[in-house]
Amino acid sequence: MEYWLEYIITLPSKYLLIAVCIISFLESLAIVGLFLPGMILMAALGSMIGNGKLFFYPAWIAGIIGCILGDWISYYMGWKFKNCISKLNFFKKNFSLLNKTQSALYKHSFLTILIGRFIGPARPIIPLVSGMLKLPIIQFIIPNIIGCIFWPPLYFFPGIFTGVLLNNQSVLHEENIIPFKWIIILTIFLIWIGIWMLIKYWKNYRNKQFNFFLFSLKQTLIIGLISIFVGMSMMISLQFHPQMIILRQLLIKTFISS
Repeated sequence: MEYWLEYIITLPSKYLLIAVCIISFLESLAIVGLFLPGMILMAALGSMIGNGKLFFYPAWIAGIIGCILGDWISYYMGWKFKNCISKLNFFKKNFSLLNKTQSALYKHSFLTILIGRFIGPARPIIPLVSGMLKLPIIQFIIPNIIGCIFWPPLYFFPGIFTGVLLNNQSVLHEENIIPFKWIIILTIFLIWIGIWMLIKYWKNYRNKQFNFFLFSLKQTLIIGLISIFVGMSMMISLQFHPQMIILRQLLIKTFISS
């Protein structure tokens, strides 16, 4: 993995767009996307946008093209080879995943396809299962295109943020830059932990499991809510930090100059 990240970072600019398209394609391709660390690779490409080696809007378009190709090929594979695919060992071992995906598509196809694009394990499975269910093409295409438009920038952003931060340390030279970085890291960590705990709470509540790791179901909910509240409060406070004002201007400049 480290080798691939180093290789991507050292690619000439003209090849980075091809890399964006290929990674987006593979990340969206049926089953293959389950084994590809797309978030890390897309963040690495986002850092290239942040340091000015890659332009944002061409990378966004390349990402959209890759997503759409991967999803549509997956849909076609499910539609054309349903019987063969359902016999694969992967689906035999993960039969409950297949059932849950089918059930969600029957009940709420639009939301399942749209939201599933942003959920790692669901992303390379939902288009395939949509094809297997022979979901009407118009029901698949509309939410799929919307998801493919918004997915690349969301996955680029952590890398863009990091690239801008590292590439402009001479501008962000005040003495409080080190604590400022740690405040950002802590803020993101708290929000992530809060969301994760709330997801675990909801899953355990639905499955009638009353413990999660060392915590009761009630404690899991309380920890999740407190983490979200503290993280969001810190996020709001950061907006008025002198360093954040400068960083926000640099981010805006990165998008405008692209």
